[in-house]
Amino acid sequence: MIHTGLVGNTERKGILGDLASRGLLQDSTDQAALEKRLEERPITLYCGFDPTADSLHLGHLVPLLTLRRFQDAGHRPIALAGGATGMVGDPSGRSEERNLLNQDELSFNVHAVASQLKSFLSFETESKEKTEAALLVDNREWTVEVNVLDFLRDVGKHVTVGTMLSKESVKKRLSSEQGLSFTEFSYMLLQANDFFELYENYKCEMQIGGSDQWGNITAGIDMVRRRSSGTAYGLTVPLITRSDGAKFGKTAEGTVWLDPKRTLPYELYQYLINVDDRDVEKLLLQLTLVSVSDISELLQDHRKSPEDRTAQQRLATEVCRLVHGEEETEQAQLATQGLFGNETTPENSFEALRGIVPETEVRSSELEKEGESLIDVLVLTGLCSSRGDARRTISAGGISVNGTRQDKDAVSLPNELLLSGDYVLIQKGKKNRHLLVIV
Repeated sequence: MIHTGLVGNTERKGILGDLASRGLLQDSTDQAALEKRLEERPITLYCGFDPTADSLHLGHLVPLLTLRRFQDAGHRPIALAGGATGMVGDPSGRSEERNLLNQDELSFNVHAVASQLKSFLSFETESKEKTEAALLVDNREWTVEVNVLDFLRDVGKHVTVGTMLSKESVKKRLSSEQGLSFTEFSYMLLQANDFFELYENYKCEMQIGGSDQWGNITAGIDMVRRRSSGTAYGLTVPLITRSDGAKFGKTAEGTVWLDPKRTLPYELYQYLINVDDRDVEKLLLQLTLVSVSDISELLQDHRKSPEDRTAQQRLATEVCRLVHGEEETEQAQLATQGLFGNETTPENSFEALRGIVPETEVRSSELEKEGESLIDVLVLTGLCSSRGDARRTISAGGISVNGTRQDKDAVSLPNELLLSGDYVLIQKGKKNRHLLVIV
């Protein structure tokens, strides 16, 4: 029996009850049977992450944290880095075929993704914890040595073409202009075989994934039943979308990545602190480990003064901590204070802006001896094209220094900044900023 649709029953207990209250149950096998199995003893479950890039992105957090939620509830998670399936490409949720990666690119991506997976799960059981140690596997381990004839005999004979054609992900691609290559058509068989191998070798009874994986998951459940006469379970979580219709985790500059080299911790923090009020409750429930009751209390406070963005600040802080740790989160918070603060903003907030906004080193002696230091630095930093442009911009009220808008007659930087500060943030308008590093 298959259940389809978002579940809103918050009265259920255990891990499924928590997932339901967070809106994290999209599709599943018979929930009554699954709930009974989870109550009997810990279950081993897995989720796969194909290394199509050298980093996971923000959308991956939902299934990844679902693995974490199961581990926190006493179950054993397996994170699978898809070195084999990544060579083929999953057609699910895509309108066109992926570019195939070469072996070197794939191996590099697997290593990078595996490192990120390790930071979200506990891979060593500590004496004081009751959680089951997680496993990290690569499906190349059981796939690369299998020849095509053995694969067709041992795996292909258990799946009918009609069953594969009936899957929604396949039907969508077949009806598109791009069509579906045999390579991507075979992806379902590879993922189904992964579930079988994990069932046989690690006693893995359950697979989870995004809602676009439902067809692949059910194919794996059927593979386990046919080859091992075993019972397996499946569950999907919804793909996050924004209330304005835009794709979650996308900006004008591109994808929001978990790798700090691709998306700065500050940029991740800013993306989340700017989410719409209509989205913040869902994101708190699905992207953080904060309890449902605590989120409810937080939202009550938030609604009293939504302009303070209390809920967004908590969301940005919690997610940034999960992805980058405490230190980087504090730096992101300081950088936010530096960019959006005022004259009372602490000095270390401006230091945290290094690497985030353009900067120029300036000798304090040069600034002190010049009578029009503000005009000079506006030209030096490129914020203004000429001294005349600088004067006009200041006169129009368009220049701020360390969060304080400058008087229309100002021509010099405030003396107290030059005497006591190491950093000065110059801002033109709302978006153009430049950091002076005083040496």
